[in-house]
Amino acid sequence: MTRRIVQFAGVATCLALFGCGSGGGTGSEGTGGTTGSGGSTTGTGGTTGTGGTTGTGGTTGSGGRGGTTGTGGTIGTGGSTGSGGTTGTGGTTGTGGSTGTGGSTGTGGAAGRGGAAGRGGTTGTGGAAGHAGTTGTGGSTGTGGSATDGGAVTVDCSAVMPTGGTVHTGTNVNGTADGLGYGIWTNGSGGSITTFSNAHAFSTSWNNSMDFLAHVGLDFNSSKAYTAYGKIEAQFVEKKSGSGGGFSMIGMYGWTHSPCVEWYINEDSYNGLGGGGSATATIDGATYHMQMKTTTGTGGANACESGHSGGWTQMISTRSSARTCGTVTVSDHFDAWTKQGWSLGTLSSVHINVEVGGGMGTIDFPVANVTTVNK
Repeated sequence: MTRRIVQFAGVATCLALFGCGSGGGTGSEGTGGTTGSGGSTTGTGGTTGTGGTTGTGGTTGSGGRGGTTGTGGTIGTGGSTGSGGTTGTGGTTGTGGSTGTGGSTGTGGAAGRGGAAGRGGTTGTGGAAGHAGTTGTGGSTGTGGSATDGGAVTVDCSAVMPTGGTVHTGTNVNGTADGLGYGIWTNGSGGSITTFSNAHAFSTSWNNSMDFLAHVGLDFNSSKAYTAYGKIEAQFVEKKSGSGGGFSMIGMYGWTHSPCVEWYINEDSYNGLGGGGSATATIDGATYHMQMKTTTGTGGANACESGHSGGWTQMISTRSSARTCGTVTVSDHFDAWTKQGWSLGTLSSVHINVEVGGGMGTIDFPVANVTTVNK
């Protein structure tokens, strides 16, 4: 197949250690100290801050009820862990401590004091301390943030064609529309491309017995390798009808200079996608078959650097299953070819393309855009 591409200008995220200390056993309800609350930092209930001698509240220290006043020692505050003493008997099992999960971090309130089990705060960290006799809720349940999509640009596969547009005909035509370069080339006759001044879209039709290409994308025409442009992506949606003659390729297309390389990334076809090639790569979640070959004709002289003559190299990636909508990470294909030891020159063009070997048909591309993200 001979190829001709005219280069265009257009770069585009409680633990409420409730001692459940119910207060003194013989007096009024002991609250684990004067306020029934664990010490804010050291919980000094008794000699050791454990709610009496054993941190269990007074002489018997059972449930914080023993002692003259049933207060669990002088203040019976559940010790340093706010759990009603060493054995956490400020409540039945000191469950405001080890079993109080308090949301995602299970941290309880500031010091987790009496009351029923404290529940997590807004971020699962409890809220204010739950006090004896009331439910230490620590605020509402912590819920985590929502997910953020950090993947490729979402493509609307149900997009429709814009209205209006300008029709271009001829055998070797090029220009720019809405910041992208466009072109058609044929060695026969009968074909057109419609471009839009306010949308990255195009349509093309043909009635041609020869080779016909129509394409839209970015033209670089520089002395820089593809790596200088960072991540190169294309988003496309296509709807085809008719026939593509003896062969057809729908996907990405372009050239590099020094060496002269004509490259294809085939996403769809009128004739079915063939496999083959000497290597495979997984790109954009699919398997691509890769091949490199040489071809002859006059296309190299037209699309490569001045002074080129003779044959040129073709590099081709063909998707294992066809698709008509999606994102193509073009630079990942360049990387895959380079890993095979295939030499790419300086980047000349990256276009969304349809090429057919005759037939009569039409393709609409309501989405056809090529972008770069510099590193």
